[in-house]
Amino acid sequence: MAHDVVSPSGIPIAAVYGPSDLPPGIDDALGAPGAFPFTRGVQPTMYRGRLWTMRQYAGFGTAAETNTRFKLLLAAGQTGLSVAFDLPTQMGIDSDNPRALGEVGRVGVAIDTVEDMHALLADLPLDQVSTSMTINATASTLLAMYLVVAEERGVARAALAGTIQNDILKEYVARGTYVYPPAPSLTLIAETFRFCAAEMPQFNAISISGYHMREAGATAVQEVAFTFANALAYVQAALDAGLAIDAFAPRLSFFFACHNDLFEEVAKFRAARRLWARLMRERFGANDASCRLRFHTQTGGVTLTAQQPLNNVVRVAVQTLAATLGGTQSLHTNGYDEALSLPTAAAATLALRTQQIVGYESGVAQTVDPLAGSYYVESLTSDLEARAVDLMAKVEAFGGAAKAIEAGFLQEEIGKSAYAYQLGVESGQTVVVGVNKFGDGAEPPVIPTPDYRQLEAGQVTRLAAVKSARDAAAVAARVHALEAAARGGETMLMPLIIDAVRVRASVGEISDALERVWGRYR
Repeated sequence: MAHDVVSPSGIPIAAVYGPSDLPPGIDDALGAPGAFPFTRGVQPTMYRGRLWTMRQYAGFGTAAETNTRFKLLLAAGQTGLSVAFDLPTQMGIDSDNPRALGEVGRVGVAIDTVEDMHALLADLPLDQVSTSMTINATASTLLAMYLVVAEERGVARAALAGTIQNDILKEYVARGTYVYPPAPSLTLIAETFRFCAAEMPQFNAISISGYHMREAGATAVQEVAFTFANALAYVQAALDAGLAIDAFAPRLSFFFACHNDLFEEVAKFRAARRLWARLMRERFGANDASCRLRFHTQTGGVTLTAQQPLNNVVRVAVQTLAATLGGTQSLHTNGYDEALSLPTAAAATLALRTQQIVGYESGVAQTVDPLAGSYYVESLTSDLEARAVDLMAKVEAFGGAAKAIEAGFLQEEIGKSAYAYQLGVESGQTVVVGVNKFGDGAEPPVIPTPDYRQLEAGQVTRLAAVKSARDAAAVAARVHALEAAARGGETMLMPLIIDAVRVRASVGEISDALERVWGRYR
């Protein structure tokens, strides 16, 4: 039968699937839930034991405002925190730096010193709630600030749970918030692996992200292949630093997007689990704990439309179903108004309610991997896995992810996919309801935005107060010690970063010290 329909990744879709479409060796490829190769999930009982973590992403200008939103979401039933930082914080630039002008607090919370982190986490039980931080180039500094807040509250390091994104390679590909060149960045990431393995057994030292590449236009196949290519680079960096595979790999975590094609997204998650398990066992001889692909999912920001924004409620619900049918460990659902602004409190609450309705009312959680054995889903899962393997081989032909990124291969492939998608939307072949079909001609609503100039002025004033009250000589000494250690080739930098944070050194001061040694990537 001729294939005249394809999935968003270009996989041909037949009109009907039957027993002959099940891949050979399907029983071995499926296995049991909680057992290698983890196709059916990383836990034996999955959501019958415990629902996924409902972790809504939030960051609003000031630390105090963001703290208020966190408390609102926790009161509404959220089970994990997720922090969005503003661009200056992500780029290692203090709020009082002229380069930060106009960007302070715009796309997330501004954090300059540990005093801001104290305000961000005020009254939150750090030993009871896990915290995810979307931070990359300055991840080690923000992790140090989180630790110092806990330390100054009397909370033990071992009790802290959460994740730093800490995934710099995808920044060079799709997002752009890098500071240092790739080689020293990978060294610093390996150091966070070492530190967390030794000091913070419940903390994930990295969240290897396909999400941002998907937002840039990657297909589901590219998302899996390029995420795992980057992941292998991090694993190799840690091994080169002298770490044993099973000392750090069980705490590797991943971050994927979930888009509108329900069945391709379910197949993507199942294929990814199986592929990662095979990679870890066959290449590194890792144990089963290191072979488990644990991941957070966020519904697709790029799928949201400014036109007819209430339609996004339905899109997010479909994506929530796909993520949970696919077995995610953690989920953020986007607010319906995020194509227009930072989500309003009402939209954020409805997004959380979407997860709760799926979790408690849809039946998704009643049995493990309910789509297993579907002729269509199993065929799609195996096809997607095979295509991801082929694409990873092309990356490896360059010498791995870092060299493929330097050559522009990942960027070019994602760019081609983004262009093809846009052509489909413009021609009408790819339907986007309310945009190129069933439009009503109405203008998108206008949502009030904060006074960012006032917000920036307040943040600069708070930073000045911290700088005037701290021991300037102690700050200078700690920052100099960090710079000297980096210049001398010392790799165990986390203790020195923590020392600098304790005396109220700023994100920018710590970042600048390392930049003076390593340079800034351009």
